[in-house]
Amino acid sequence: MTDRLYIDVHILQTVPPANLNRDDNGNPKEAYFGGKRRSRVSSQAWKRATRLHFAESRDRQDLATRTKRIASQLSKRIAERSGIPAEDAQRIAGALIKSTGISAGKKEGDTAYLLFYGRRQLDGIVGLVADTAADLATLDAKALEEAVKALPVKDQLQSGHPADVALFGRMVADIPGLNVDAATQVAHAISTHATELEFDYYTAVDDENTADETGAGMIGTIGFNSATLYRYATVGLHQLRENLGDDKAAVDAVDLFVDSFARSMPTGYGNSFAHRTRPSLVAVAVRADQPVNLVSAYENPVPASRGIAAESARRLATEFATATAQWGDSPLYVGICHTLGTDTDTDETGEKLDGAFGANRTFTELRDGLRTVLTERVNDN
Repeated sequence: MTDRLYIDVHILQTVPPANLNRDDNGNPKEAYFGGKRRSRVSSQAWKRATRLHFAESRDRQDLATRTKRIASQLSKRIAERSGIPAEDAQRIAGALIKSTGISAGKKEGDTAYLLFYGRRQLDGIVGLVADTAADLATLDAKALEEAVKALPVKDQLQSGHPADVALFGRMVADIPGLNVDAATQVAHAISTHATELEFDYYTAVDDENTADETGAGMIGTIGFNSATLYRYATVGLHQLRENLGDDKAAVDAVDLFVDSFARSMPTGYGNSFAHRTRPSLVAVAVRADQPVNLVSAYENPVPASRGIAAESARRLATEFATATAQWGDSPLYVGICHTLGTDTDTDETGEKLDGAFGANRTFTELRDGLRTVLTERVNDN
């Protein structure tokens, strides 16, 4: 499949008082947009939350990990599979990593940067030496390096990518051949309305405090805000297909991403705020031209005089319908799932959403419809 195909995901989600993603001062991240201060959650925070959610529906072995400690992970697997002593496995693992050209870190056994790789890719590297590990362990350092130099270690990291590496890509600055172009772009989430930073002044009481002692055992402050967030991401199915080399695997990965992106939540100060919510709206659009972020719907912040979530949904529908009409580039497919009610205020919202994105569906129906359209599309190509 060579045609470009993008899956845009638009989400509105209301979060109560929380500190999802803190800045260098420990306060919730913010941004100025439309001249007003908005709550912000970085793309990195939500991408990590999405990746962690993958494990709820996928075998951990079918996913990736990001670490500087690839050598220790490799040596552990070599020792388990070949039965050689841990020290010998560490020597072999170090030689294998060195043969790829990946820079060593300051700490022994670490790489200079985080490496994003599939767990099965690591098993593939172990398979290259598992049967000869005992013989390799008898070689001195120079001979060991020569012995593993000809092994296709890089090839194991360049193929058989798991879904999360294919979606989010991999950057290895000094070895371009190990790079994987990301199929997914994730925007920083921002509030649809102006926000103000607030502080929770808290105290903790010492349970064993005697009656003649006064005051708290501990005091402190936590910055927080509350917001209705607009979240946006796009997946390039053509790039995903190239990364995975299989049409069905690419469609499965899109479904995995949409499910996890919608259901995940950054965990910052989770115990303090219990902030987990579900989106009030998830809309998808399949496009053959380019990704389209609809954040301009909120350049003028939503006022607090009306229900913010409902008004945010109305604006999203208006922005989508207006942009489509003016540019004349109707998506190949649109679908929506929302939980906005049927009271007088949201009747208008429902009508606008129906007009822009079609009839309301359950989240399962939305995903099934998207999967059907993408499957048909890749089969036609």
